[in-house]
Amino acid sequence: MASGPTGRPATIYDVAARAKLSIATVSRVLQGTGPVSEKARTRVDQAARELNYVPLRAARSLAVQRHEAHGLVLPDLAGPFYGDLLMGYERWAGEHGQSVIITVTHGNPDPRRTVRDLAGRVDGIVVHGNALDLPTIQSLRKADVPIVLIAHPPVTGCDSIRSESAASAEQLTTRLLDHGRTNLLFVGDPASGYDVSERYAGFANALEARGLRVPKPECVPMTEQAGTAVATKLLTARKRPDGLLCANDELALAALKTLLAADVAVPKDIVVTGWDDVMAARYVSPGLTTVRQPMTELGRLAAQRLHERVTGERARARNDVLATQLVLRDSCGTGPGDAAVTE
Repeated sequence: MASGPTGRPATIYDVAARAKLSIATVSRVLQGTGPVSEKARTRVDQAARELNYVPLRAARSLAVQRHEAHGLVLPDLAGPFYGDLLMGYERWAGEHGQSVIITVTHGNPDPRRTVRDLAGRVDGIVVHGNALDLPTIQSLRKADVPIVLIAHPPVTGCDSIRSESAASAEQLTTRLLDHGRTNLLFVGDPASGYDVSERYAGFANALEARGLRVPKPECVPMTEQAGTAVATKLLTARKRPDGLLCANDELALAALKTLLAADVAVPKDIVVTGWDDVMAARYVSPGLTTVRQPMTELGRLAAQRLHERVTGERARARNDVLATQLVLRDSCGTGPGDAAVTE
């Protein structure tokens, strides 16, 4: 918990005493109202961090019969991935009378302060992937803010929800190896998120099981532009890989389009696979082989888990891992036994 001088939860008075400023000044900094010097703002921020102070005004909402407010912290909103996640979350929250405040940390110069302010307006917070660093998550937890993590390694005291990644990536890679593809390239940066690192681990496991060298990944952002750039570079490569395992469908669809436009035959010359199974994956030609993860269910379950922690319905943290499904389409070719799992 946040701790004041006597071991009790820190208050705004403790922050003012530590910062050596008036209560009024500290209040203006914390509320974001009125003129405050940068020096005073820095002193208040430092004191609040040292005391693990979070103004949990909204945590009292249930006692006064106000509806719950959830904070949803995302690294970005670009791409189809977040649309399904938000749909699942908003649907469950709406059905159960909760409001949702969304905060995006990409491009935010001070996400720690933004989220600390958010914690004072909501009853609990859901964090997706690498939207926040571990020290920030831990400081919120010490301040008794209910936390649910999505696609993030488990953290003591926090609920976590993720889709299975390593086993499905290994299954997909093994399938390509079984069909004679031995020069495979993983496209995506494992350092960009826990789920991507798990996908690369599964890719590596499959190659190591065959005694094959594990190539370094093509570390690029998870964007269409990056997929186009990777494919464009491969067009002039002296030795082109015979398979691309892309960390998401955006990378894969952009790479597929670029290769086809240059008259590279997919899957004859090179196979392309993705991850997520966004709507476009089933409508492009050739259809994109991918791994379907239950994004709507991830969002729905995150809303439910946070509600359980906010209301005290459940005190112990739990870690949920949802199953994924390999979806074989024409971008990786077909082979014996594929019909049962091909869409």
